[in-house]
Amino acid sequence: MATRERFHIEAIEGVRVGRFNFGINTTFIVYRVGDTLIDSGPPNQWAAVSAFVEERPLRQVLLTHHHEDHSGNAGRIAAMHNLVPMAPEAGRAKLARGFATPPLQRLIWGAPSPLLTEPLADDLQLDDGSPIVPIPTPGHAKDLTCFHLPHQGWLFSGDLYLSRKLRYLRSDENLAQLMASLRRVLTLEFDTVLCPHRGPVRSGHQALQDKLDYLEQLCDQAQSLARQGRSEKAVLKALLGPEDWLGHLSRYNISKTNLIRQALKVPR
Repeated sequence: MATRERFHIEAIEGVRVGRFNFGINTTFIVYRVGDTLIDSGPPNQWAAVSAFVEERPLRQVLLTHHHEDHSGNAGRIAAMHNLVPMAPEAGRAKLARGFATPPLQRLIWGAPSPLLTEPLADDLQLDDGSPIVPIPTPGHAKDLTCFHLPHQGWLFSGDLYLSRKLRYLRSDENLAQLMASLRRVLTLEFDTVLCPHRGPVRSGHQALQDKLDYLEQLCDQAQSLARQGRSEKAVLKALLGPEDWLGHLSRYNISKTNLIRQALKVPR
């Protein structure tokens, strides 16, 4: 598969890959800083990812979480560079035994293979000695972990950001946890968010604040309508419009309904 885009921002390099190009959630960016790789890209994009990772030696591969678009090529990269990828503890067992993916995700990203990992080290650093600080940010996934580089003002956000305004939620996501994770990272100092789908986001701290503000407003509006006696379906239609093709095609694994259903339950 062909590389769709290359990035080079300060010391950060990136390559965007993807079988399809139907919006940001069907492509993926693998980021590299010196000899550190952040996530490994989807398994069906190995040809493009391998060309990128062959460009220079790697010392470490850090995974933000277990999802196939983030971890799918880590085993091949490990063999190529004679290393063991590091992953958040909460996802290591799932990576080791392998996991099933829904049909739509398998079509977009491919199927992952079991992967042996090491825990994230306590003293993660770039090759210049500056620290990489793992920040647990569950919600999108139980093991989602962002990587904060305080000296550079960067946040590698995994799937914490994606967009200022969510319109869909996976059935296995936890909206209350996601919002708590946003609050957690907003206590940190950074400017640039490195999102593997959206791309580099300047003024990233404000972008994450905007996302939290939007979700808080969505929860307030949904719960206000529910107190007026509106049904879940009526609340959905009023705030996000009726369910669309993505909900139907994913069999409601990724849907507006999931987002509204959880927004109605988030403590306010």
